[in-house]
Amino acid sequence: MSLNSTIIKADNITEDERSTWIWNPWILVDNEINTLEFLETKQINKVYLQIDYEISKKVYQSFIEKATAKDIQIYALAGESYWITENGIEYQNQLMDWLEHYQHEATNVQRFLGIHLDIEPYDTTLWTTKQTTAIQTYQQLVVQAKKKAQSFNLPLQLDIPFWYDEISYDTKYGNGILSEWLIDHSDGVTIMAYRDNSQEIIKIAKNEIEYAKQMNKKVVVGVETLESQEGDSVSFSEEGEAYMNRQLSKVQKYFSKKTSFKGIAFHHLESWMEMRP
Repeated sequence: MSLNSTIIKADNITEDERSTWIWNPWILVDNEINTLEFLETKQINKVYLQIDYEISKKVYQSFIEKATAKDIQIYALAGESYWITENGIEYQNQLMDWLEHYQHEATNVQRFLGIHLDIEPYDTTLWTTKQTTAIQTYQQLVVQAKKKAQSFNLPLQLDIPFWYDEISYDTKYGNGILSEWLIDHSDGVTIMAYRDNSQEIIKIAKNEIEYAKQMNKKVVVGVETLESQEGDSVSFSEEGEAYMNRQLSKVQKYFSKKTSFKGIAFHHLESWMEMRP
């Protein structure tokens, strides 16, 4: 079976995207029906689903088939900060090998429709001691991931923190602003714009959305529902869902005229499920 025979075209979502991260795919083993019901109730149309090699491929096939029937696109989610360490590329290769086998074995309605990488090189000591090396290794991962994604006929998306527009790089890949390079070398980014009010979210996502508009690329704005240790202004966990929705409708209204603005992503599923109304 050809990997190019996917009937459903990825990213044919015409309305604003409403996405979420599932970092714990074991929830699909224990609670697939409730998970799907929650996604449907919240009008989610895309899920970034963590790949765990210990989970049977049948679990992924079952969930994706049911999600596809509800017009929910599923992207394969992976990435760790240690991928940028020496020989870290092997972890990414392992993911791509798994994905290639999975796509071959799955039917059209059971396949992933994209790859979503969350690699956070700033969580390594290499970032603090040799930032240029860290960035270059990260760029190398992205370049190789993009090639692999193209060979699977899948889009590649990246999670990036909002402050990458303040990080300059000067590597074998040239020089410039890191956020711009990542937008250029992917099919779309989700900005981790983790703040609990619309003004701050707009302020920290503006640059990337403006740049993506010039490049004809798409940006999703991600917000946090998980309780944060980084201060009171990071997550909506304290304020609850009704307040969050009011703030996000202001964000959507502000960016609605920008062709590069693709929607909102909620980090992450289980903390959102437990959030107070």
